[in-house]
Amino acid sequence: MAAKHITVPAFADKHEGVRHFFGTRHEAGRPDRAARVVVSVTQVHGTDALVLDRPVEPGETFAGGWDALVTNQREVWLTVKTADCVPVLVHDPRQGAVAAIHAGWRGSVAGILPRTLAVMRERFGSDPGSLRIGIGPSAGPCCYEVDEPVLKKLREGVPDWALVVRETGPGTWLLDLRGLLLRQAQAMGADRTAIRTVNACTICHPTLFHSYRREGTARGAMMSGIMLTRRSKKR
Repeated sequence: MAAKHITVPAFADKHEGVRHFFGTRHEAGRPDRAARVVVSVTQVHGTDALVLDRPVEPGETFAGGWDALVTNQREVWLTVKTADCVPVLVHDPRQGAVAAIHAGWRGSVAGILPRTLAVMRERFGSDPGSLRIGIGPSAGPCCYEVDEPVLKKLREGVPDWALVVRETGPGTWLLDLRGLLLRQAQAMGADRTAIRTVNACTICHPTLFHSYRREGTARGAMMSGIMLTRRSKKR
């Protein structure tokens, strides 16, 4: 039976007051029906984070484009959709806050992950060293080929860019997008042992994932999400 969704040890303990999932093509990732609210927004490959620090009403919508969602509200699913880009889920068990991030190469190079961690620190007092981070399935370094325009942006925006690419031919490189995000999280002070990566490539696993690169069009996307439950408590 094909996997419907994927979880990681970083958030596996239900007593920690958090639920999460990385969806597959067999189930886009159906949030818990008992959840009071599911938040999904228009993603624009940017770096802005929508902060929900007040009660959210069922059916409430949010104008504008966002690629990160952050909340300290319980029973609110934060969701992002991906089909080669990286879904990143973050949990602060001490302050009781979570984040869901959509990180494509543009957003990653522009720093969406460190910016979101900074927002969590500013708004909720989250210490990066106390966070638990899950980096989900995406186009992997085995298949994610980029060209000179992408590499130019990497050189301009990422000091250690050479550590996350491998040249494959004249003007082409393979990019380790998950590796880039991992390095950025550590640079912000995240504990390496509290970061879990799903090393599954969406491009080379057609029976498990949708892939824009492989399919050549947006035929579908996977939903990933995270939610604080009623068990969440500060430590």
